Amino acid sequence: MAASRWLPRLISALALGMAVLGASTASAETIEVTDLAGRVVKVTRDPQKIVLSEGRQLYTLAMLDRDDPFRRVVGWGNDLIANDPGAWQKYLAKFPKAKDVADMGNPYAADVSMEKIAALGTEVYILDLSNYFKAQETGLLGKLEKAGIATIFVDFRQDPTQNVLPSVQLLGRVLGREKEANAFADYYLQQTRRIYARIGAIPDKKKPLVFVERAAGLLPCCATFGPFNFGRFIEEAGGRNWGSQYFSAFQAQAAQEKVLSDNPDVYFLTGANWYGSNPGSTAVSLGYDATPEKVQKELSALMGRPGFQQLKAVQGKKVMAFYHQFYDAPYYFVAELAMAKEFYPDLFRDIDPEAVFKEFHEKFLPISYSGVFWAKLQ
Repeated sequence: MAASRWLPRLISALALGMAVLGASTASAETIEVTDLAGRVVKVTRDPQKIVLSEGRQLYTLAMLDRDDPFRRVVGWGNDLIANDPGAWQKYLAKFPKAKDVADMGNPYAADVSMEKIAALGTEVYILDLSNYFKAQETGLLGKLEKAGIATIFVDFRQDPTQNVLPSVQLLGRVLGREKEANAFADYYLQQTRRIYARIGAIPDKKKPLVFVERAAGLLPCCATFGPFNFGRFIEEAGGRNWGSQYFSAFQAQAAQEKVLSDNPDVYFLTGANWYGSNPGSTAVSLGYDATPEKVQKELSALMGRPGFQQLKAVQGKKVMAFYHQFYDAPYYFVAELAMAKEFYPDLFRDIDPEAVFKEFHEKFLPISYSGVFWAKLQ
């Protein structure tokens, strides 16, 4: 009789203990992943403390941890705050605790502080692929490994058209957000394939020659892209990137005289609100806080520089400015849609790139759409 009272309780207690142990084991599950540097890394799945080497990696994290992109971020580079203040203010307004994330400084200007990373209790440190060799040469990778901190490389800048999808899926596995990563993958493929399906049969000789000026008004004219990033966006949208003819590097400095002499069919430039970090900037301040009137004024001023009025692209109003941060974001394909529609308005008359970007915000991001992200010279 006594046993009949305590035996069920004992069984329940054991079951509860096993459930708790199972949950603990699951939360500390170690998995093996291959990162974008081709390294096989052992990492704790669903880590609770991560450091973003670049603040703009938040663009991706916001899709995966949509309810609270900052909940597991203990440190990050200051590039998003400095270079995309409109986005930063929107995220800060919705997630006020974001201001408490440790500032790891400029990710491009100084060596990373191993001590600071360790002091934050970091489980996973996320690095951009462009910093791979630097991390090797400085011994950072070895130091992090000895400290038990997993390091994974992702790529949203060097070769985004090839590496955005595997980067998002890698982060989805590591963060325990496979469902969200797969949803993005489906949307990404839908949008990019409808570009390729329409322009795939167009011969090169019928494609427009396009020059893209990188960070116009911030960098000296005429910084541009080789066959990477915005240069590749142009090619995937059905244009011929001017820089691919002359440069094999990610970015390069073109002579203004040569650009004007070649007289491209279309002239693109990238811009953002850099006034806070670079008060002398005369760039087109595209982004979440941009207004059409201000953007048009800035774009007109840049294309009014000496010599540019003679370009056939300017005379024919085939000039567009694009949000510079597309070059480091998983949703760069929106820029490709806008480019493709500019190149081939009849082929893409049924596609509204702005409606796609608004839909993307509604489906995947915790902040609402606002501002201006591309603009055509009026």
